[in-house]
Amino acid sequence: QVQLVESGGGLVQTGGSLRLSCAASGQTFYGYTMAWFRQAPGKDREFVASILWSDDNAYYADSVKGRFTISTDNSWTAVSTVYLQVNSLIPEDTAVYYCAAKWGARSSYNNNFDYWGQGTQVTVSS
Repeated sequence: QVQLVESGGGLVQTGGSLRLSCAASGQTFYGYTMAWFRQAPGKDREFVASILWSDDNAYYADSVKGRFTISTDNSWTAVSTVYLQVNSLIPEDTAVYYCAAKWGARSSYNNNFDYWGQGTQVTVSS
């Protein structure tokens, strides 16, 4: 059974940084696209970044390019990890951040993802 468990969220000031982690277990994720989405209060869930586990190609929403970096640990152990390094945070980045997984090619549409974590809260104070 696939499980995605996020951690690393918290309260930071504008300009601060966090490293979000997503522990992925239950199967190998080679060939999967792993992604981060976020949802702010009163807003729809939006795409943040994705990476294809097999080749490390990464894609980003325009709003986070140059500030966020997605990566994996390239692990073949029972638990693999996807990271989202978030730098130069601004209040508009405040949201619950979700890890998601889907087989195959990348997508920025949350409906295409099969597995989701429970989310981790990121709050940026001004």
